[in-house]
Amino acid sequence: MASVKVFGSPTSTEVARVLACLFEKDVDFQLIRIDSFKGMARKPDYLRLQPTGQALTFEHGGKTLVESRDICRYIAEKFADQGNKDLLGKGTLERASIEQWLQTEMQSFDPPTSALVFNLAFAPILDLEPDQEVITKSKAKLANLLDVYEQRLEETNYLAGDKFTLADLSHLPNTHYLIADMRCGHLFRSKKRVSNWWDKISGRSSWKKVLELQQQPPPVL
Repeated sequence: MASVKVFGSPTSTEVARVLACLFEKDVDFQLIRIDSFKGMARKPDYLRLQPTGQALTFEHGGKTLVESRDICRYIAEKFADQGNKDLLGKGTLERASIEQWLQTEMQSFDPPTSALVFNLAFAPILDLEPDQEVITKSKAKLANLLDVYEQRLEETNYLAGDKFTLADLSHLPNTHYLIADMRCGHLFRSKKRVSNWWDKISGRSSWKKVLELQQQPPPVL
């Protein structure tokens, strides 16, 4: 049995980020599906592992982690000698560039895109009314940020340089939901280099495997 366990739903953006990293690194893992929308994350068996009931829990070697980007860093370092060896770069300068763009993703890209994903993709599932003011403001913030991305991608093939890294991988889950939505997709597709970048990173076999998991029926604890 795989020593790495991931608890969560592959449709969760946080879980999908970790799964993509595991596939990039060719790490065997066991996915234990938790449907947080139905309260499965509050079951006693799961709460003993993760008392806060987080939608994502990663377990390896008796230790647990819950933040997806930290988990991806851990995977890239712990399994450095297998799979894609470029995820964290080679050398101090490459690592610094990757970390810079990971911070940009977390601090500038994630807030507006997560707000959009929730309001456009998940609110209807939860029978909630989308917040139109939040949608409008988030789209404006995202549009401005993607101008910066477009300029960056004039200089390099990927965000942190000429190789696919965690900086790119971390953008996959939220962008996946938004680029197919007619209300947001044009924000990405109207920028030639951003659009080409998305086609490259979303075409990777690791991400296609995540999408396959998302299509499977959701057995739960």
